[in-house]
Amino acid sequence: MKLIVGLGNPGKEYEKTRHNMGFTTIDKFADQLGVDIDREDFKGLYCKTKFYDEEIYLLKPQTYMNLSGESVLSICQYFKISTDDIIVIYDDLALEPGKIRLRLNGSSGGQKGMQNIIDLLKTNNIKRIRIGIGEPTFSCVDYVLGKPSAEEKDKIETAQDKAVEALKEILKSDFHRAMSKYN
Repeated sequence: MKLIVGLGNPGKEYEKTRHNMGFTTIDKFADQLGVDIDREDFKGLYCKTKFYDEEIYLLKPQTYMNLSGESVLSICQYFKISTDDIIVIYDDLALEPGKIRLRLNGSSGGQKGMQNIIDLLKTNNIKRIRIGIGEPTFSCVDYVLGKPSAEEKDKIETAQDKAVEALKEILKSDFHRAMSKYN
């Protein structure tokens, strides 16, 4: 059983912003699987499905970014999901638009949603897929909560498509193979 978490902020005003890369990427993955992430519980929206005979839960925390760990902890405790079976998808300022990076563990890199997950699960051994949004040239908060330019949007959508393919590779084979293929 796997838990795939896309990080973002709920609400219309945050749709298509840089900070919602996790939400939009997990939605693309759900679309390809033919499922809707529409069940409300665990302080989030989630669904259960199968891919390559692997039972998976898709989760979009609705706690706002900085408290994402509350939703992740809640669903993990209820379904007894091990931290080894969690994959978190989120935006990353340190990567340029169009780039993705898969990591087995590590610090949050300043991403507050990921930091909250690390804090509440009491481990940084959490697999993740980071989607590049680039460095801001103005206020960081305004940048991440802003919408990308048309050029950035194309690059970010390409990165999201790569992230979806990486997820499929992880579920089909393993995380190490996906890292060697997509990093």
